[in-house]
Amino acid sequence: MIERGKSVYSVTCSSCHGVDLRGGQLGGPNLLRSQVVLNDQHGELILPIVRGARAEKGMPPIPMSEEDVTAVAEFMHSVAAASRGQGAPPESDISAPDPLVGDAAAGQAYFAAKCSSCHSPTGDLQGIATRASDPRALQNLWVSGGAAGRGRGGRGADSPNAAAITAAITPRSGERVEGELLRIDDFLVTVRTADGSLRSFRREGDEPKVEIRDPREAHRNLLMVYTDKDMHDVTAYLVTLK
Repeated sequence: MIERGKSVYSVTCSSCHGVDLRGGQLGGPNLLRSQVVLNDQHGELILPIVRGARAEKGMPPIPMSEEDVTAVAEFMHSVAAASRGQGAPPESDISAPDPLVGDAAAGQAYFAAKCSSCHSPTGDLQGIATRASDPRALQNLWVSGGAAGRGRGGRGADSPNAAAITAAITPRSGERVEGELLRIDDFLVTVRTADGSLRSFRREGDEPKVEIRDPREAHRNLLMVYTDKDMHDVTAYLVTLK
């Protein structure tokens, strides 16, 4: 069961929570320090979260069977038990499976169908295999959406705010304000504009109109539908982009 959980975790969870459960590139928390994981016995506390109990906190529901959730829970407990202390790196080897087992041609076809509207092998992804020479790091990079900025303009992973969430705010006065989204809740929305100034607007229902653009939203949506083969195929293709 632990081996099954390790396999499911590496495909479904590692991009957010890291290969060693201590947090990944999508900003997921350290599971070795999680009170939920520490108090869970056989997945009973983890299952509601997987089903969407914390969707409002950025943890979207994941289409995973109850049996797989139990297996992943057992795997996480096995890693926690092998750690020297709470949150410390585990002493056992929990390295992810080698991602370079895919079909590069199939990965190129998948890229053309799912990714080419936002990314280009001769634009923003040119040389990505050189920037991320380790295949596992490369796989985590593109799955998380951190490989490059959006569009074919060539914004790379090192561009400032390449993955920043932005918002366009249009109050009743008609003045449109755009900038990096710093805060939004039921009462207030705040952005940092291009000149560095902060602009805040009080929210009352649908006023003002707020349009949010998250460069990584498409990647998070695809996390729900990626198969192990899809991820390995695309990684095998991206390795060729040097």
